[in-house]
Formats: sequence, structure tokens, C-alpha cells
Amino acid sequence: MKFKFFVFLLLLTSSFVFAQKEVDRIVAVVDNEIILQSELDYQVKLMAAQKKVDSDMPGLQAQILNQMIEEKLAYAQALLDSVQVTDEEVNQRIDYQVNYFIQQYGSKEKVEQLYGMSLEKIKRTLDEPVRKQILVQRMEEKKFGDVDATRMEVESFFSTYKDSIGVIPEKINVAHIFINPKITDKMKGKYKILAQSILDSIKKGADFSELAKKYSEDPGSASEGGDLGWVGKGVFYPEFEAAAFALNKGALSDIVESPVGFHIIQMIDRRGDKIHVRHILIKIKKGDQADLSSIELLTNLRDSIAQKKGTFEEFAKKYSEDKETAPYGGDLGTFFMSQLDQNMLDVISKMKEGDISFPKRIDYGKDNYGYHIILVKKRIAQHTAGLDTDYPEIKKLADQYKKQKLYDAWIKKLKDRIYWKVML
Repeated sequence: MKFKFFVFLLLLTSSFVFAQKEVDRIVAVVDNEIILQSELDYQVKLMAAQKKVDSDMPGLQAQILNQMIEEKLAYAQALLDSVQVTDEEVNQRIDYQVNYFIQQYGSKEKVEQLYGMSLEKIKRTLDEPVRKQILVQRMEEKKFGDVDATRMEVESFFSTYKDSIGVIPEKINVAHIFINPKITDKMKGKYKILAQSILDSIKKGADFSELAKKYSEDPGSASEGGDLGWVGKGVFYPEFEAAAFALNKGALSDIVESPVGFHIIQMIDRRGDKIHVRHILIKIKKGDQADLSSIELLTNLRDSIAQKKGTFEEFAKKYSEDKETAPYGGDLGTFFMSQLDQNMLDVISKMKEGDISFPKRIDYGKDNYGYHIILVKKRIAQHTAGLDTDYPEIKKLADQYKKQKLYDAWIKKLKDRIYWKVML
């Protein structure tokens, strides 16, 4: 709403900037909260960078200040309404964000160097802004989460704003059959033997840290000897977490299998509900034979459809391993061409309605991939917006419009009930 929520990472980063200011000017007061000039300047620069405009553009500072005041008003109302956020929720989000920092910058030492404080102090600094942000989000979800424009409201919105909506770019409706290359027991056994040999070496006195640097395939921790830092529950895979929290100080786990591979875990220390562990990860790789089997199956399905031995929808329901789309014949939905990633665009840009692609690799996460064939069900050329052809897109705009009107009315009431003052 009105660009209220900026990029989470940058919002958190800004909290460190504010913390370092010793003398600052108050530019607004909202209930028991204040807004400092440094905070306003930072958000103005952030918005200017996002919008690619001059930070001195007339009206930009006033717009951003108003948004910040609205956030503070929402926070004040959240407190009045006794909206609850648990320490566990706050800690989970902080842990997630700190781990993201570590992955982004390569190590916890680099993060500490960048912000000029220890990881524990970073977490303490993040506690207040994260808690407030979650409270505001909960407050707005409570007020507007279920807002839904009726058919009549969508039609009214379209009648009023259809000239502003303008031309709708080309859209395409696609379906796919997805196969995930299977990891055989033989493949798993190969990597488990490697993990077991590393564990045996550690038990015989080999240095855990050195073996982690040499063998671990976790890029976020390998260079640090496998050190994962202090974390609470809800950060790791359940299998990893169950094994890690069961360890005593200094103890080693057996080989632990998670969705990403085999782990060797060592407990370094424990404080309350947080643990400090390190691990060595040996990933399970699928191998060429698994890939070839997947490609062969998809090729046979494509040939069978061409020979009228079955329909794409039938084979998708029977064979596709995309659990979300398989029950619907592999239907992925309708997209603007600009919404497609480059790999998908490369495959279907020259396909006609009814065409089926050859098997294509699809990556859906680090080291996670599969193969699929794609059916172009329908192509809709660029056209002037219409309710019949573009109802889902128009409804989204109508939903946003309705939420914004309700939000504006709510903020107006808050401004009448809650003390606020601009000090500029």
C-alpha cells in the first residue's frame, strides 16, 4: 500500500545506520514514536534509487515522511489492539535474515566487519525493528487480508479506469509434464560411504574444521570449518534440526540425511533454546543415467501424444511429478510473456498453439533441477484490455484499489484518534 513496505533486507540494514547516529533531528512524532531526519533521509534515498529519480525531486520527501507516519500509526494501533507477536517469531525472522547476510557476504566475520559489531549484537539491534515490522504486517493483514472486490466492483472499476489500463501485452497459457531425475539407492550409497569415511576420520582424531573446508559442499559454512553460528529452532531442515538439538556439547551425530544430502553435525555449545553447531555436508548428485532416464520418458510421452495414443492432459495427470499442476493436466496458468524467465521464454517464444517442446532442463533452486515438456495451450496477442479476456488481471487491480481506499479511510481515522505531529 503506497509503497509502504520497502525491501526487507534494506530496511534492516537501515536500522544499523540509524543506530550509529549520535545527534539527530526529530522530524515527526507519532504517539510514543519519533522519526529522525537520518531515517527520513535514508528512506528518501532508497526510494529514489528504486524509482530511478532524483532524491531532491519536489514532493518526494513529504511523500516518504507521510508513509513513515502511516507505519507508525499502524504500529500504535497494533499495540492498542493487543496484536501479538511471539519472541519465537521474531527470533526466527532474525535468524533467517542473519543467515541470509552470511550467505550473501560469505562469512559471519565479513558481516560483523561490515556492520562493526558482533553477530549477537546485530541480532539484538534487529530485534526492535523486526518486531515492529511484524506487528504492522499483522495489523494490516487483520484489517485488509480478506478484502476482495465483487464482480460488480470489478466492472465498476474497469468502467472508470479502462482508459488508464490501456493495452494488455501478449499472454500465453501453458502446461507442462515434469519429471524429477531419480536418485537410486546405489547413488545414495556412494555418497553415504564418503560421509561415513569422513565421520570415521573425525572419530579417529582428524580435525573437523579442516575436513569441513576440504569436503563440505555447504558454500555458506565450508570456508568457516562448517560453523553455522548460533541459531534457534525453525531454521534447519527438520531432520537436521532433530539430530542437532539432541546432541550434547562436543558430541558428534551419526550420518544425518536431509533433502540436500548427508550431514555430519557437531554440537559446539548450547544456550537456552539456541544451539551453536557446525556440520559437513555431502550432497547427493543425481548423475547422468538419472537425467537420461527422465529425458527418455518425456520424449516417449511427447511421441505418444503426437501419435494420438493419449492427450497431454491425461499423461500429465498420470506421469507429471509437479504435484500442484498434475491434477489439472499440468496447467501452469496464463502469463504475460514478460513474466517468463529466460529459459522458458527461449523454449516457447517461437512455438504455436498446440506445439509441445522437446525435453528441457528446468532449475528450481540451487542444485535442484528436473526436466519437462511444455505445451502451448493458447496464445493471446497484445490487445486492448477487456473484462472477458483479462478479468483476472483487472480483478487484481480492483482488489488493490479497494484495499487502498479502505486503507486510506483507516489511516484518516487513526490520524484523528492518535497523536501525531510533523516537526519540519
